Amino acid sequence: MNVALGSQPADPGRGNEDFAAAAPGAAVLLDGAGVAGAETGCLHGIAWFSATLGGLLLSTITAHPARPLADCLADSIRVVRSLHGDGCDLTYKASPTSTVVAVRANTGGLEYLVLGDSTLLLADKDGKTTAVTDQRLDEVGKRLRGPVDQLPTGSPEHAVALAKYRDALTGLRNRTGGFWIAGPDPQAAGHALTGVAPLDSLMSVTLLSDGATRLVDSFGLATWEGVLAVLGSSGPDELIDRVREAEASDPDGRRWPRGKAQDDATVVHWVLS
Repeated sequence: MNVALGSQPADPGRGNEDFAAAAPGAAVLLDGAGVAGAETGCLHGIAWFSATLGGLLLSTITAHPARPLADCLADSIRVVRSLHGDGCDLTYKASPTSTVVAVRANTGGLEYLVLGDSTLLLADKDGKTTAVTDQRLDEVGKRLRGPVDQLPTGSPEHAVALAKYRDALTGLRNRTGGFWIAGPDPQAAGHALTGVAPLDSLMSVTLLSDGATRLVDSFGLATWEGVLAVLGSSGPDELIDRVREAEASDPDGRRWPRGKAQDDATVVHWVLS
């Protein structure tokens, strides 16, 4: 199994809330999140949540190859919920959540699951690329984030507007008309995007957190084909370095309005042939 993995925190002085791991024939990537500036209600924290859920999910999908990925995710969410303990208030609106991308190779097919705004990039042997992203979070965000995008990233005013935006966003979490994300409720797993791609047609499978897809979907500086070219020639770390260079060129978010000047960025690139 030819897999390259790269990950960088948004700030070298802070922990990385992304998690990614691979096992023979399977891989997972999670991007942990809370509400900026708010207590999570959890004693463990966001990084613990994404790493614990990610590790359990990878174990479950490999140990039970016939069980649907969505069911494996629901099972894993239930276990993590039980691990929180009495000291964690999971009804709190800012309780930890995470996007999820999971893939598993079975006879003849690659099963996949995407929940939240991380991306699965499938590259066919004929040169076609398909990006699978759950757009519901972005669609809700676009309706709410206008005041945030008008302010310089990192300014006190931006921080206030961002906190209000994320508070409003949290009110639409895991409900019809809003968006779905892995958190305390295992029912969210049933709303993930799932599918199967023919395994013999694939050249590579790539899992990316939204901090790593910025060159394409936020900055418009690359195509998915360009991303694959970088990954094929230089690997995930080079792609993330290019994201960091672009972020550094626009620290105030004037050219590319965004919630964070930099974000945790993680890539898993699995070459099949």
